[in-house]
Amino acid sequence: MTTAVATTTYTVSQLARASGTTPDTVRFYEREGLLPAPARTASGYRQYDESMVDRIAFVQGCQRLGLTLADVRDLLAVRDTGVCPCEPAEQHLTRRLAEVDEQLVRLTALRAQMAEMLAAIPSATCPPPTPGTWYPPDAEGRC
Repeated sequence: MTTAVATTTYTVSQLARASGTTPDTVRFYEREGLLPAPARTASGYRQYDESMVDRIAFVQGCQRLGLTLADVRDLLAVRDTGVCPCEPAEQHLTRRLAEVDEQLVRLTALRAQMAEMLAAIPSATCPPPTPGTWYPPDAEGRC
């Protein structure tokens, strides 16, 4: 004789609470194909199994790293086959790391421009700007 194993099921709001997100986020993930279509009750309520809590944590972890939803969808497709998604994850993370490095270069240049602009602003000698415009001081310190 076999005994049935009880599994926990969640409604949208219960899954949202268990995963630390909102019901709208759960529905969005489902629409985007990040969560499989859940079973439905006779009255039409979604019924998610407990594995979806872990799946949402995986999705959110990928998003924190800056991976796109397409990247996450790709990783989940591999993960759902039971194969380790390490190889595609390495590809996505390598690309993302290069993007972050490019952003750091741009932000470093922007910071240098801002610091230069700030240093060039005279304390009390700058006349008020023309309404609706603002120009940094020129090389002689004039606005």
